[in-house]
Amino acid sequence: MASLLEQLKKMTVVVADTGDIKSIEKFTPRDATTNPSLITAAAQMPEYAEVVDEALRWSEQKAGGASASRDAVVKQAVDRLAVEFGVRILKIVPKRVSTEVDARLSFDTGATVEKARALIAQYEAAGIGRDRVLIKIASTWEGIKAGEILEKEGIHCNLTLLFGLHQAIACAEAGITLISPFVGRILDWYKKSTGRASYEPHEDPGVVSVTRIYEYFKKHGHKTEVMGASFRNAGEITELAGCDLLTIAPALLAELDKAEGTLPRKLDPAAVASKDIPRIAMDEATFRKMHDADAMAKDKLEEGIQGFSKALVALETLLGERLDAIRKAR
Repeated sequence: MASLLEQLKKMTVVVADTGDIKSIEKFTPRDATTNPSLITAAAQMPEYAEVVDEALRWSEQKAGGASASRDAVVKQAVDRLAVEFGVRILKIVPKRVSTEVDARLSFDTGATVEKARALIAQYEAAGIGRDRVLIKIASTWEGIKAGEILEKEGIHCNLTLLFGLHQAIACAEAGITLISPFVGRILDWYKKSTGRASYEPHEDPGVVSVTRIYEYFKKHGHKTEVMGASFRNAGEITELAGCDLLTIAPALLAELDKAEGTLPRKLDPAAVASKDIPRIAMDEATFRKMHDADAMAKDKLEEGIQGFSKALVALETLLGERLDAIRKAR
């Protein structure tokens, strides 16, 4: 009998949620996603030391050579390292990699647009077409507006840290290529707020949220792809079988690859046609009103931006220390 992972791949695009190239090679996903935490973890692995050093050498030259300030080199190297990993990942996956914009720019539309353009320019200089890259941006109102501008330039976006229907609708109406609703983080919030130790997969608040978004999009003909993310257990994944895409960490990919049984399709556009799902007109005022009323989405978006920002600081510290070592060895 085919494994649950093999069955899942027949109805959903499976994406590897990692910066570890060896894991991507093992599970042969179609796409891969990265974020600052994953890049930082990969950058600390001995097997990727040369990737880190290469990014620092490139960044030093870009910043003005050996006399360039430490801060200037490190700032360049953060983006360069993300692109270096992305280029290597694209040699393995057949389609796309997601690369994240600095989360500290999440409330600055203009700066997010400029950062995204710079990342795409580096990919294109490496021979990678923009059709193979998704720029990851936090789903703030400002981030969604940045995504709207970029999509019109042919720069495709993955709006991440998405927790509420209002964020999803705003993304769809902005013409965003793909959204990443965070299943596990939604579950975390509800477990903490209710005191419940666990939820069955079909009642898991994260699963319910993604199902609602998926059905809304299919009912109203939105082309934006829905990619469930941030899973805490395999049950959340199997309960979303049929979703456009699911991005899954290596440990859960391994679990699904070993598991056998019949995997029924849970999300299906055909099943949505007869459902009564009212359309919600979305503008900035409506978005902010709905966001303020959704304590979970408000808390988790803020927490997520802080977490990714903290991961970037950790990565900058790591790169700074490595740059010092390289310069000392000269």
